[in-house]
Amino acid sequence: MTYSFRRSMKQHWKAYCMLLPGLVILILFSYVPMYGLIIAFKNYSPIKGILGSKWVGLRHFSRFFLSSTFPQLLRNTVFLSLYSIVVGFPAPILLALVLNEVRRVMFKKTVQTISYMPYFISTVVVCGIVKAFLAYDGVVNTILNTLFGIQPSSILSNAKLFRSVIVWTQVWQYTGWDSIIYIASLSGIDQQLYESARIDGCSRLRQAWHITLPGIIPTITILLVLRLGSFLSVSTDTILLLYGPMTYETGDVFGTYVYRLGIKGGQYDLTTAVGLAETTVNFALVILFNTLSRKITGTSLW
Repeated sequence: MTYSFRRSMKQHWKAYCMLLPGLVILILFSYVPMYGLIIAFKNYSPIKGILGSKWVGLRHFSRFFLSSTFPQLLRNTVFLSLYSIVVGFPAPILLALVLNEVRRVMFKKTVQTISYMPYFISTVVVCGIVKAFLAYDGVVNTILNTLFGIQPSSILSNAKLFRSVIVWTQVWQYTGWDSIIYIASLSGIDQQLYESARIDGCSRLRQAWHITLPGIIPTITILLVLRLGSFLSVSTDTILLLYGPMTYETGDVFGTYVYRLGIKGGQYDLTTAVGLAETTVNFALVILFNTLSRKITGTSLW
């Protein structure tokens, strides 16, 4: 094995040199920081450092799981993740299927370009646009007041509407970009299947249902497994930029809790424990759903 590796290095040394920068970045930013996870098991003091701080075992984990805020954080995170998956995951699939049926190339490219654009806008700018639109005197309140006589209100301060604001903001920002992989997958479907279906008298809708959709099922399955693998990691950055104390009731999730207590509150040990627990659950979900996908559909990540 060592001889084979050395021979491969000599034959493909240019490819290994191209791999080296990415490998270094992966080690520096993904593996080296894992040393800091020790903080989750210590009563961390910045003065004493990680090794000098007192070992407390699972105290921070039990403290978090037994706290009064844990049920609310879990409920908000799970509900927001489910809402995001139900609404946000099918959106790029539907967009790709619709664009696949468009025959006017110029119109298709125009729609694609417009749908991609929000992805390239900074999240800070996107949230600024959302705040301007949903302000008391913004476009949304003006339209609702003019057309339906609804009195203006502070939509971003409404806890009941906050989840919908977050989810649909994410849909607007990422649907176009996420549809690229489905469009690429659609291009790999054998065109002879469509010709045979047209000869048999199948309508465009039946062709989409029986040929197009089954043709991208493996891609959908893989991306769904990946999406479920980050189930507890909802879009913290968007929530932080849009929420406030009045929406903590429905908008406060694990990520925002870690930011408030860790970055702003200095409770590094407790929030490291929360982050580690969240990551562990996400990893377990990847294993679980990948196994189920392999048994049910025959498609899996590994």
